[in-house]
Amino acid sequence: MAKDPVCGMQVDEKIALKGKRGKIDYYFCSEECRNKFLEKDLKGKELNNQNAKEKTNSCRIKITGMHCASCVSKIEKVLNSYPGVKKAVVNFASETAFVDYNGGKINESELKKAIEKAGYTVDDAEGDSAFLKISGMESQHCAGIIERTLKKLKGVNDVKINLATEKATVYYDKNFVNISDLINAIKNAGYGATRAETMDIEKEAREKEIRTLKIKLILSLVFGIPLTYITMSHLIGLSVSKFIMDYSLFIQFIFATPILIIGHNIYTSGFKAIFKNKSPNMDSLIAIGTGAAYLYSIIVSFFVIMGAGNYSSSDLYYEVAGLLIVFILLGRYFEAIAKGRTSEAIKKLIGLQPKTAIVIRNKKEQEIPIEDVVAGDIVIVKPGSKIPVDGIVLEGHSSVDESMVTGESLPVEKLKGSTVVGATINKTGTFQFKATKVGADTVLSQIIKLVESAQGSKAPIQQLADLISAYFVPAVVGISIITFLVWYLLGYGITFGLTAFIAVLIIACPCALGLATPTAVMVGTGRAAEFGVLIKNAKALQTAHEVDTIIFDKTGTLTKGEPEVTDVFTFNHFDKNEVIKFASIAEKRSEHPLAESLLKYAKKNKIEVPDAQKFNSLTGRGVEAKYRHRAILLGNKRLMKDKFILIKNAEVKANELENEGKTVMFLALNNKLAGIIAVADILKEDSKEAIKELSNLGKNIIMITGDNERTAKAIAKKLGIDNVLAEVLPGDKAKEIKKLQENGKKVAMVGDGINDAPALAQSDLGIAIGSGTDIAIESGDIVLIKNSLKDVVVAMKLSKYAIKKIKQNLFWAFIYNLLGIPIAAGVLYPFTGWLLSPVIAGAAMAFSSVSVVSNSLLMKRYKPK
Repeated sequence: MAKDPVCGMQVDEKIALKGKRGKIDYYFCSEECRNKFLEKDLKGKELNNQNAKEKTNSCRIKITGMHCASCVSKIEKVLNSYPGVKKAVVNFASETAFVDYNGGKINESELKKAIEKAGYTVDDAEGDSAFLKISGMESQHCAGIIERTLKKLKGVNDVKINLATEKATVYYDKNFVNISDLINAIKNAGYGATRAETMDIEKEAREKEIRTLKIKLILSLVFGIPLTYITMSHLIGLSVSKFIMDYSLFIQFIFATPILIIGHNIYTSGFKAIFKNKSPNMDSLIAIGTGAAYLYSIIVSFFVIMGAGNYSSSDLYYEVAGLLIVFILLGRYFEAIAKGRTSEAIKKLIGLQPKTAIVIRNKKEQEIPIEDVVAGDIVIVKPGSKIPVDGIVLEGHSSVDESMVTGESLPVEKLKGSTVVGATINKTGTFQFKATKVGADTVLSQIIKLVESAQGSKAPIQQLADLISAYFVPAVVGISIITFLVWYLLGYGITFGLTAFIAVLIIACPCALGLATPTAVMVGTGRAAEFGVLIKNAKALQTAHEVDTIIFDKTGTLTKGEPEVTDVFTFNHFDKNEVIKFASIAEKRSEHPLAESLLKYAKKNKIEVPDAQKFNSLTGRGVEAKYRHRAILLGNKRLMKDKFILIKNAEVKANELENEGKTVMFLALNNKLAGIIAVADILKEDSKEAIKELSNLGKNIIMITGDNERTAKAIAKKLGIDNVLAEVLPGDKAKEIKKLQENGKKVAMVGDGINDAPALAQSDLGIAIGSGTDIAIESGDIVLIKNSLKDVVVAMKLSKYAIKKIKQNLFWAFIYNLLGIPIAAGVLYPFTGWLLSPVIAGAAMAFSSVSVVSNSLLMKRYKPK
């Protein structure tokens, strides 16, 4: 095996493309990589190597133990303080940290240790995971043997074996070991092993969390319902037995204590955040509030039993402490269910991946796990099966459903040399192809990576919420203490002051603030991906609706980028087929871009095109050729005039066609005008409609092109575009955008992502038109994989809707706290005689987060009109 020097893929030397620099042979996975490599000089290569050393690495770390936005701020602050960390963003909704870092200064292991040092738990499972079905295990001793066997393999990070289900989850680094190695190791240990259905580890973890919360909730209700009856039945006229009345103090203690034990992790997390991390979180507020209520009740109980002081069972707060924990668990249970639904877009994308591939190795067909396919493998695809990885067809033909990538419902014909994309569905024939992109390099993997990255990013609108969250918990603790002291000093007593103190602590909810933006971003970017619009980050999601000016590149964006024959007019009694035939004969040996359009047109109309007997290119004018007894001239007006061909009858029609932005070719046979042929880079079917819809949204539309002004204005007129920037060189497009920005415009640039890279980078929002296989375009903030301009409209509308949801979430989160805290503190008591019960405060707090997540989830129903 050899390594492709351009993309780094492992390739089989026997079937790989070969290239030479000096006396050294190099091997490549594709023609594209070979061409790129051979075009570089040695100096360029050295610069690339230097750039590789400075290249930013990215990692995604799962975190448990976060309970509110203040936890997010804490972890981000810790990570960003380390040398080598360029950017660290923590997503509370997905419980994930996304870190960009310099691999030469810090590694992923050190980042994980930093998170753990901050007091949070990192998922120990690193790298890839395999789910294996094991046979022959009879006891825990057998499970231990298998676990030790697997852990001896280099690259195996962790092994979890379930004896009851006879399944093992193995976490490993695919750079050192693959699934086949794992299976062989188990077999060598004397047990059977096969690859089971792929398990979604994150889904399993989420379901485990939901199951745990459900059990805790049910157990807490078992004790909470009797506690509620004992303490509150008299409020609604229900009778309570004398025995319960006499021993109410002890019974309340007996029912409340187990509830607090069930919710013990709230206390461990809350007090750990205060005393170890010096950064109190939401659990700290709950722990202080319910802990104070519980301890106060125990002290009062002691005084009542001892007959000391003027206390009675009515001064107890056991039900407050117990029922608050019940409401917290109820809220977190619903929140966990709702948060799990925010990442469904990723789960759908992952589910598209096939699990196995049929490859030819040692001249035999073998079915292997998808993870074991390497670049250069010859892969066989049979009718009805999914194409496992990206590649180039070598033998056979078929039609392939590529709707997963392009959104097109009609199958695409695949012949030798055609490109195929992993996870698309083969419909009819059988074919073989050479794998060129595998694993993380496939189109689908890059789509998943882009969506994951977008879901973990932060929108600028979130900055205010982050700033408030950083100071929120300490401020609430301060307000609650002041509240207690004020009421106590005013003479309302400890019980009244403690009620207000607990209510303030409990009603405050930084969770809603922390979830407001990331849940909307996760659902919004996921929904966009379902429409074929890849929004790379939350900033792009926010910026899209703020744009007031949209610049469209012409060639390949508004137009198809390939000239086509649009009109054929005949003169002097020649027919249309004759004109096309002789024009094609003349152009058959030409390399001019217009030649291909003529030959395609002839083929489409089933016109045979023989070879010319003589051919000569006339620079700047056209071509001349001879076929049998015919002398053929094909070119512009200048050629016709130079050869004294009369074209007066055709000039009016030619001028009309040129005014429409078309290129006109004159054909003369034996010095006599035979016809004119108009060729144009025709508009995409949806360009005009997309421009109209964007104009209706109030956007200023500009077309930019290198074409002459006459042609550019003709095309713009067809599209309904009033503003045209013509004769602009590719390198000057960015300068034109900068001029608009200096005049206060917020500019989006729509281009093909390659020639327009500088302009896309300069714009406030770069929108790259991709064909699916170009999915890794770096310059654009948004990638339209269906190659449809109507998706620009989708991006704008979805952005507006997503920001509307974020603003709604932030508004209710802020209002909830701005109104809730003063009410809990008792500001209404002097006027109404009413003080908020901590139990009601707890219920309100528990459901505030659920309401924010639920509002974000409404975006899943969004359909652009």
